[in-house]
Amino acid sequence: MSHRKFEAPRHGSLGFLPKKRTKRHSGRIRSFPHDNDKSAPPHLTAFRGYKAGMTHIVRGVDRPGALMHKREVVDAVSIVETPPMVAVGIVGYVETPSGLRTLTTVFAEHLSDEFKRRCYKNWYKSKKKAYSKYSKKYEDGAKDIDHELNRIKKFCTVVRVIAHTQVSKLNLRIKKAHIMEIQVNGGADAAAKVDFAKGLFEKEITVDSVFAKDENIDVLGVTKGHGFEGVTTRWGVSRLPRKTHRGLRKVACIGSWHPARVSTTVARAGQNGYFHRTELNKKVYRIGKKEDTASCKTPSDLTEKGITPMGGFPHYGEVNEDWIMLKGAIVGVKKRPLIMRKSMMNHSSRKHLEAIDIKFIDTSSKLGHGRFQTAEEKAAFLGPLASKQS
Repeated sequence: MSHRKFEAPRHGSLGFLPKKRTKRHSGRIRSFPHDNDKSAPPHLTAFRGYKAGMTHIVRGVDRPGALMHKREVVDAVSIVETPPMVAVGIVGYVETPSGLRTLTTVFAEHLSDEFKRRCYKNWYKSKKKAYSKYSKKYEDGAKDIDHELNRIKKFCTVVRVIAHTQVSKLNLRIKKAHIMEIQVNGGADAAAKVDFAKGLFEKEITVDSVFAKDENIDVLGVTKGHGFEGVTTRWGVSRLPRKTHRGLRKVACIGSWHPARVSTTVARAGQNGYFHRTELNKKVYRIGKKEDTASCKTPSDLTEKGITPMGGFPHYGEVNEDWIMLKGAIVGVKKRPLIMRKSMMNHSSRKHLEAIDIKFIDTSSKLGHGRFQTAEEKAAFLGPLASKQS
């Protein structure tokens, strides 16, 4: 019998197997928050945005008894651009012993080209006739539509809104909208949910109607891809001694002679990154509006400035729509579509319930050692350019 020379816990979690590239490229909500509160008004539980980049803020800590109480801390924050979404449909689900089953789907009368493009592989060569026959159901008083809505009210327990993003408002060089289902929670019964969802048809849904400042939310998305990588990077196993024959970034023994196969628990080289991940409890520090040119103004920093740093966000550009600021890093590369979902849990810790008091938001250039917060500050410091002098 052989024995181990060193004892150690295993490297890497087996809970994320198989480590392969995701098929859900723009995120997927597997679970929505529980709909327990019948007294709450009907409300949406998720929203989609696009990752712009990161910056940092200075905030005061309000946690009596803690070492950092009444001190200032610097936090890294992520900026997600969130142009308004448009509601275009309702889906009703009935509960069965094997899970939820779709009963019926109702769509709005007018659908944008952004939505229709997602229905085609090649929009240019298509006849662009998607939903043209469906829209005729709204003629003659929309009897068929009302019949389907009444079926949802009568039989369904779960009601979800079909909504799509408005990618034309962004400079991402894509024309197909990202479509998702958003569950409607709250309301006394299914009828209240359906009436709420029907009232959203063809209207814009803003991010501040779904989330609020100081709320804890979950972020779902796809991580940055790294391609095929070895075991040391992929699993975090120890490197072998320097003089090892045929390389040292390896697993020394991948298993015993018998059973005569490699176990699934042994670290092996392969795909790293581009995995679907859900991160819990990202605190909302601030929500900015499109028309607000002083969205980064604070009581301690009275400079009127927007969230876009000097020179724009690297690999993204300018943020010209609504945006949301979340604590810490979030998954994915710039421009990646992300889903933000209301938290699945009830929070009680002081850290989660703390009100955030932002004192300063950094908007200096992210391309180098940025010294200036605004173009006006830079011009005042450097003086007039030689080329502008007569």
